[in-house]
Amino acid sequence: MALLVNGAGSRRFRGSPAISEINVTPFVDVLLVLLIIFMITAHVMEFGIDVDVPKVSKVRDSAKDLPVVNITKDGSIFLNKDAVNINELPQILHERFSGNQAVYLRADKDTPWGIGAQVMSALGDAKFNVSVVTQPLDETGRR
Repeated sequence: MALLVNGAGSRRFRGSPAISEINVTPFVDVLLVLLIIFMITAHVMEFGIDVDVPKVSKVRDSAKDLPVVNITKDGSIFLNKDAVNINELPQILHERFSGNQAVYLRADKDTPWGIGAQVMSALGDAKFNVSVVTQPLDETGRR
């Protein structure tokens, strides 16, 4: 709000230029709405493959950005979102992620153990460190 002294306000309306300030309030409002939308949808966009990982009592929090090998209930193997053959998996990992020597293995809890063991063996033979993805139990200790 401006304070007019000695009739200075009467000159403003007689040809003096208008104040050209940017009103940032609508811009901030739009940014806050977009932030809320991204916060709500971020967890939905985590992975496109539905894998129900097993729940364990203690989970170590890791925030590394590594490739993810997914194994579904029916034994299908995916590298991030792309279906791959177990025999080609180490070669594809070396081609796409040449700097990484570690991967996350995300297997559905109903996946037969043999398939998971074969994938871990193939990755181990290719000199990749395998970190298994699990989910923590809820606070009441129920599964």
